[in-house]
This record gives sequence, structure tokens and C-alpha cells, in this order.
Amino acid sequence: MNANDTIRGRQWGVLLVLCGAIFLEGIDVAMLNVALPSIRADLGLSTGDLQWVMSAYVLGYGGFMLLGGRAADLFGRRRMFLGWLTVFLLFSGLGGLATEGWMLITARFVTGVAAAFMTPAGLSIITTGFTEGPQRDRALLVYSGTAAGGFSIGLVVGGLLSSVGWRWVFFAPVGLSAVILLAALALVPKSATRPERAPGERFDLVGGLTVTAALVLLVLGVERAAHAPAVTTAATLGAGLALLLVFAAVERRAPAPLVRLSVLRSGSLLRTNAAAVLFSGAFFGFQFLLVLYLQELRGWSSVQTSLAMVVMGIDAVLSPTLVPKLVARFGNARLILGGLLLAAVAYGLFLPLGADWTYAAMLPGLVLVGLVFALVYGPLTIVATDGAAEEDQGLAGGLLYTSFQFGAALGLSAVTAVSGAVSGSALDGYRAALWVPFIAVLLAAAVSAPGLRSRAGRRVTAGEPAAPAVRPSTDPSPEPSRS
Repeated sequence: MNANDTIRGRQWGVLLVLCGAIFLEGIDVAMLNVALPSIRADLGLSTGDLQWVMSAYVLGYGGFMLLGGRAADLFGRRRMFLGWLTVFLLFSGLGGLATEGWMLITARFVTGVAAAFMTPAGLSIITTGFTEGPQRDRALLVYSGTAAGGFSIGLVVGGLLSSVGWRWVFFAPVGLSAVILLAALALVPKSATRPERAPGERFDLVGGLTVTAALVLLVLGVERAAHAPAVTTAATLGAGLALLLVFAAVERRAPAPLVRLSVLRSGSLLRTNAAAVLFSGAFFGFQFLLVLYLQELRGWSSVQTSLAMVVMGIDAVLSPTLVPKLVARFGNARLILGGLLLAAVAYGLFLPLGADWTYAAMLPGLVLVGLVFALVYGPLTIVATDGAAEEDQGLAGGLLYTSFQFGAALGLSAVTAVSGAVSGSALDGYRAALWVPFIAVLLAAAVSAPGLRSRAGRRVTAGEPAAPAVRPSTDPSPEPSRS
């Protein structure tokens, strides 16, 4: 292994800080999931208001992610990371102090916006601060494994904290945020500042406002599709699509566009983000159905449910240990495709779901879901940012996380709609809805398969010249160097 491929001293410190932030974001979402019944009982929220506690975060996160990614490129990754981590800390605490539903919903929306700026800034610090190749791949796999581990651990911690009091679900992240913020101030290098910009270059405010409004409307339309009239959903989605067209027109004429449309001509980039939408939708849709099945049909407590699902957290161990070796041997494209096909097996095992399944019957499928997440999530992150010019790293990360968040909203709405449309028992509805994640990962595999035909999708063998590690910044559109 080349000396430059090894993560050393201070780099580990920076990576641990950034992993701490993505871990924080993961546990924040997971803990809230299992605390919702307690929140409803204490604040007297209706089902619609309770849904907005979750939807507000998704709306802020998914709607502002692309703007957040570009802001990191233009205004400085360190500045965006530290500033919005502070906002995340403050509004997480304010959520725990809420005495009315609207206060909690507002706090969750702002927390989502903070995550939308903080997350791509952190990711782009990794992709610009670690050498492209094995070193960056390992850093990204550790990072993605930590994100997944945060979600899995958050399920357990959330169940325990909510049994004491739901407000601790919001107060606990405040202490962790403060520790991460202090460590970031000391360790994140000042070199992660705003890149040099051409004289007279300005922030594309019109483009930023247009794309943010478009994404907010699209996420809102998808998130509320199962709860709002069809006409309202169609109008919301139509308005979002119309604003996307306006955004494209604005970017074509902007002297310094927020998103250079040439970046979107990359077939690899489009395949990766499409696969991310489908993969994320399948995962979150499946998890939502499993929670409903265990708690509402089987009568399991939130703590029992959390402990049952924690086995899916094996990806936190596998991502930084096993997956880098598999990436080196088989390449990202093969790993992604194999993982998606294995996901179809995992979700397929749950299609004949029974009313009295034992945990032993569910365990193989749950273990496979955790393995699949390790095989797919990290390599998708690598491919989505690999080969992007340094000044576009925040944008590449923003696009990926927008895809993940939009996919999550789409998956949740789809399984809710299918489950609710089936007449008969709740179990019949769950069985029908479980076809959604199964079909979604098969579609994701079909989308990803063409990546195998490119040289970038094959493992570089001894004696074969390697692809360029960094693409020239003067040519924004070529395929990324590895996939």
C-alpha cells in the first residue's frame, strides 16, 4: 500500500469529528421515530400534527440540501460545518423545551435545514481533505458506516430515553453536539475554507431560491401524498416540477450558476443518484412497515422493537472493515449491484409475513438488510463524489443526500399509500406494501447494471494503467474516474 493511502494522525481526528456529526444526525432521526407516541400523549397532538413532527424535518433537510451543498463550495466548508452545527445544537435543545405542537414542528424544520447545510459540508471536507483513491474510499466507508451505526444505535437509545421522558430525545444530542463542535474548532483545518472565486463572481441567489422552493414542494408533495387529497398532491408536485424548469432556465443564463447543468450530463452521476433514491426508499419504507408490524400488530414495546432492529446495525462494523477490501477486489459498481440483488433477497424473505412470526424467523432477513446497507451505501457515496472537481464536491454531496432524503420520503409515502389502499386486515396491508421495497431494489439494480460495462466499474488489475485520480477542473462533464 502506498504511504499516501494511509490515514494518519490529525486526519483521523478530522475524520472522527465529521463521523461524530453524521452519527449525531443519524441518532437524532432514529430517536425521534420511537418517541412519537410519547410526544403525542404529552402534547395532545392529532395524527396530522404528529406526522408534521417528522415531515418538517424531512422538508427542511430534503428541500435545502442542494443549496447547502453549493454553499459549502462557495462560502467555505469549515464555516458552513461549524455554523450550522451550532444551529443544529440550539434547535435540538429548543425542540425539547416545546410546550405546543407548532413549537416542536418549527424546531424540527430548522433542525432539518441545519442538517442540510452541515452534512454536505462535512462530506466535502472528507472528499477534498483525503487523497482520492484507497485513502478517501476508506474514509468514506468509515463515515457511511458511522452514519448507519448512528441510526441503529439511535433506535435503542431513543426507546430507552423515551421511557424516561421524550424531551431527553432532544436534550441528549445537545451535549454530543457541543463536544463535536469544540473538537471541530480544534481539529478541522482552516484550509477547508472558501475556494478562490473569480473576480466579480456572485452567489446565484435566484437559482438558490428557485431550486430550494422546487425541492421543498416536491418533498412536501411526496411526503403528504398518502395523507392529502389527490388534487392537492398533484398541484404541489406540478408546482415543484414547474419550478425545476424555471431553475434550469435560470442556470442556463446565470454568469455563475449554482449548478452547472453540464455536471448533470454524467451518466454515472445520474445512475448513482437514481439508485440512491430507490435504495433509500426501499430501506426506509421497509423499516417503517416493520415498526408498525411489531408495535401495532404484535404489541411489542418501543424498547423491544428497537432491540429487535439493532441487528441491522452490523453495517457500522462491516463498512470500515470488510467493505474496503471488497471494493479493492471487485470495484464499487459490482459491489453496488451485488448488494442491491441481495437486498431483493432480504426483502423477499418478508413477503410471506405471518401474524405470529418468531424473531428467529425474522432474524436472517434483518441481518441481510444490515449487510446490504454496508455493501451499497458506502460505495454509492464514493461513486457520487469520485472524480468531481474540487469546487463541485459540496454540490456532489448535496445531490447525493438530496436523493437519499427524497427517496426516504418517496418510500414512506408509497408503503403508506399501498398499505392503506388494501381492504382487509392490517397484516394484508403490510404484506402488500412489502412489495414496494422489493420492487424498488430490483429497479435500482437495473439502473446500476450499466455501470458494469464501463472501465470505471472494473477492478484495476496489476499492470493495467489506472484511471486518472482527479479529473481536470476545466472539463466538468466527464464520467467520474471510478465507479
